[in-house]
Amino acid sequence: MDFIRKPFSSEALKIRIRNLIDLISLQRDLHCEVAKKTAELESLSLHVVHTLAKTIDAKDAYTNGHSERVAAYSREIARRYGYDEDRQEEIYIMGLLHDVGKIGVPDSIINKQGKLTDEEYATIKTHPSVGAEILTTVSEMPKLVTGARWHHERYDGRGYPDGLKGEEIPEEARIIAVADAYDAMTSHRSYRDIIPQDHVKSEIEKGMNTQFDEKFARIMLEMIAEDTEYRMHE
Repeated sequence: MDFIRKPFSSEALKIRIRNLIDLISLQRDLHCEVAKKTAELESLSLHVVHTLAKTIDAKDAYTNGHSERVAAYSREIARRYGYDEDRQEEIYIMGLLHDVGKIGVPDSIINKQGKLTDEEYATIKTHPSVGAEILTTVSEMPKLVTGARWHHERYDGRGYPDGLKGEEIPEEARIIAVADAYDAMTSHRSYRDIIPQDHVKSEIEKGMNTQFDEKFARIMLEMIAEDTEYRMHE
């Protein structure tokens, strides 16, 4: 940190050492304060994301809590697959915002009780692109776009908006796709109640390598098997 030329006086040495100790203490205090403020900002950002997710879900009377459940299921699939904690939190936030594009879909279409017309369904299908466009402005987390744009792609290439196939679909989007489908089946809808667990299981199995990446579908099936009392639903 410093040096003193010889010959030196003991008083000068003590003063220099005392000053250095004070400087190091100040630096440590500053680092602690920066870490504290960073944690506060991260907490605030997550709060804002949760609030936005709830706002999106509130557009649909039948999807209350959908985004948070999809985020939680996605994080658990990622954890079991081997993602570290940072990547688990990243996919959690992706899951929270995967449906952000529904902000651009009229409530009358989202809450329609009957069958959608072709035109209405086409409008619904724009929400991944709209969501991606919104999230491209968040430069601090460029991967947020991944969940929003590609969670409706299918492993066999018959999804939307880009018709990506297999490994072309980003891994996080393949995870969110399974979580999203599971929550859709285990939530109330205007036209049906929660689907029985055995039926949900068979639909996940049926969708392996067509709708879903098999390895993530199998993790979801593990979670279903462990949920013996069928608590994992809306």
